[in-house]
Amino acid sequence: MRCTRLTTAQAIVRYLIAQRTIIGERDVPLFPGVFAIFGHGNVTCLGTALQEAGDELPTWRGQNEQGMALAAIGYAKAMRRRQIMVATSSIGPGALNMVTAAGVAHSNRLPVLLLSGDTFASRVPDPVLQQVEHFGDPSITVNDAFKPVTRYWDRIVRPEQIISSLPQAVRTMIDPATCGPAFIALPQDVQAEAFEFPDRFFAQTVHEISRPRADRRQLERAARLMSTAERPLLIAGGGVHYSLAEAELTRFAETHHIPVVETMAGKACLVSAHPLNSGPVGVTGCASANALAAEADVVIAVGTRLGDFTTGSWTGFAPDARFVGINAAGFDAIKHQGVAVVGDAREALVEISDLLSDRGGSGAWRGPEEWTVRAGHETAGYHAYIDKIAAPTDALPLTYAQVVGVVDRIARPGDYALSAAGGLPGELNNGWRARSIDSFDCEYGFSCMGYEISGAWGAKMARNVLQPDGDGEVIAFVGDGSYLMMNSDLYSTVLSGHKLIVIVCDNGGFAVINRLQVNQGGEPFNNLLVDVRHDRLAYVDFAGHASAMGCLAETIETADELEAALARARAAAGTYVIVLRTHPYEWTEGGIFWEVGVPEVSNRQAVLDARAAVDRGKSGQRLI
Repeated sequence: MRCTRLTTAQAIVRYLIAQRTIIGERDVPLFPGVFAIFGHGNVTCLGTALQEAGDELPTWRGQNEQGMALAAIGYAKAMRRRQIMVATSSIGPGALNMVTAAGVAHSNRLPVLLLSGDTFASRVPDPVLQQVEHFGDPSITVNDAFKPVTRYWDRIVRPEQIISSLPQAVRTMIDPATCGPAFIALPQDVQAEAFEFPDRFFAQTVHEISRPRADRRQLERAARLMSTAERPLLIAGGGVHYSLAEAELTRFAETHHIPVVETMAGKACLVSAHPLNSGPVGVTGCASANALAAEADVVIAVGTRLGDFTTGSWTGFAPDARFVGINAAGFDAIKHQGVAVVGDAREALVEISDLLSDRGGSGAWRGPEEWTVRAGHETAGYHAYIDKIAAPTDALPLTYAQVVGVVDRIARPGDYALSAAGGLPGELNNGWRARSIDSFDCEYGFSCMGYEISGAWGAKMARNVLQPDGDGEVIAFVGDGSYLMMNSDLYSTVLSGHKLIVIVCDNGGFAVINRLQVNQGGEPFNNLLVDVRHDRLAYVDFAGHASAMGCLAETIETADELEAALARARAAAGTYVIVLRTHPYEWTEGGIFWEVGVPEVSNRQAVLDARAAVDRGKSGQRLI
C-alpha cells in the first residue's frame, strides 16, 4: 500500500480538500473554506497546513470565534446544507467561544465542522497556558463542553485515528437524519506528529446527499389518514428547503388543494403571494395561519421539529387533530403520535401524492373547496393587517413593522433577509413577504443574539456562489442589543469584500424581553436602558461605530429617509449600515399562547393575573 508521511494536521487538510459534493450538476468542494482564529493550540501545525493549502482550502480570518462559527452556519443555511464550512480555534477561551455556535448548529440541524486545539496528549507539559485542570479526571479539557451541542465528537490522541474519525464526522454532517455540527479536538503534540498515511485515504470522494425513501406502509397510512381530512393543513418546515422540495411542496398543495402555513425555518418555501400560502404559523405567526391551525383536523408537518413557537406550546391545534410527520429524522416524525413518514421530504410528497391519486380516472383526492376558500379569506385579512400597520405615518420613532414594511415594499426577487433573536423575528416573519423561494433566514432554533451580522457574512459568501452575477442583496436586520453583543464581523465583511446591507433598529435596549416581562405582570427592570442601573445614560452612535470599522454608515429617522438610504446602500460597493430609532412598545400582533414560567405566588396582583392567564392557556394544551 502506497503511503505518504504527513503530520496529523497536514493529513486533515489534505482529506478535507479531497471531499467533493454535487450542487446542481456541478462537482464542487464539500468544504469550500475555513474560518480561523489562530493561537498557540492551532497556529503552528494546523495553521501551517492551511497556509500550504492556499486556494484549495481558503482560510478566512474572523474577529471572534463564536462569530466565525456563526458565519459558517449562515453559509450552511444559505447553501441548504450542500456545503460545509470549517471553523478552527486555539484551546481554552477560543474553543469555548465556539460552544454557543455549536448549540445554534445543533438545534437548527445545520452542518459545521469545528476543529479546536487541545492540551498535550502526553500531559508532560501540564498545566499549559489556558488549560483548565480537573483534579479527579485529567482526561477532561474545556473541549468536553462541546459534547452536549454536537452530533459527532472526538479527540484525536494518535495520528492514525483520523482515518476512521474524519469519514464518520462527514457522514454525520451530510446524513439528513443526523445532520448537525461535528467537533474534533486536536491535542497540540498530536497535530505535529507524523504518520505514514495510506494514499487511498486522500482519494477524491464525491458525496451526494441521500434521499432515503419512507417505508411503503408508512406512506399508505399517511395517505389513508389524509384522504379522510375535511380541514387538511400543510406545515412547511426548514426540512423542505434542505430537501430542495419547494417545487414539490407547491405541486402537492395545488394538486390536493391544501392550505400551507410556514414555520420560521420554513418561511419562503412558497412565495408569499401564492394563493395557498396562508402565512407564518405559531407564536410569531399571523392570525390567518393560527386560525386554520386551530381548526385543522389533519396536519401534515413536513420537515419541522414542531417547536413551541410553531405549536404555541402545543395549544395551537385542535385537541383531536391528527398529525402526519414527514421527516428524515424519526425523532421528529413521531412527535405527538404523528403518523410517521421517515424519509426525504421531496420523495415522500411525491409518493404520498401518487397514493392519493385515484387511478380509476376521477383524479387526485382534493381537500374540500370551502376549506381553501376560508383559508383565502383569512389570509387576505392577514395581508390587509400587515399593510395597515406597515404604512408610514408622521409618528416617530418608526415601529418595527414600518421598518420591515419599507424594505418589503422595495425588495427585489434576489434579496435575502436575515435576522435572529429579539423582536425582529416576529416582525420579519409577518412583514417580510417573500418574492422568491429560499430568500429568508431567521435563526430561531437557538434564538442566538449575535447571529445577525456574522450569519449574514456567511450567507453572503454562499449567495455569491449561488448568484455569481451579484443579483440581490443580503439584508441583515439587527437590534441594538444584538449589535452590542457581536458586531466585529462588520469588519470581517470589509476585509473580505462580502458586502452586506445592515439595518440597525435601536429601540433602547432589550425591548422584546421588556415586553415579555411587563406582559407577565412584572415591572420594567434591567431590559430597556432607562430601566437599568446606571450612572450616566449614554446612547451609542452605531453609525459612527460602524464607520470606524470601514463600513459606509448613516443614521436616519423617517420611512422616506430609509427608502432613500436603501437605494444608496444598493449602489454602494461595500457593507452599508443604516441606523434608526425604533419604537420599544409597538409590536405586530397575531400570535398565540406561549408557555413561560410565571410565579404562582407574588405580592403583585399583575403577576397573579398573568399566572391565571397562563393556567387558562395551558387548559387547552395537548399532552399527546
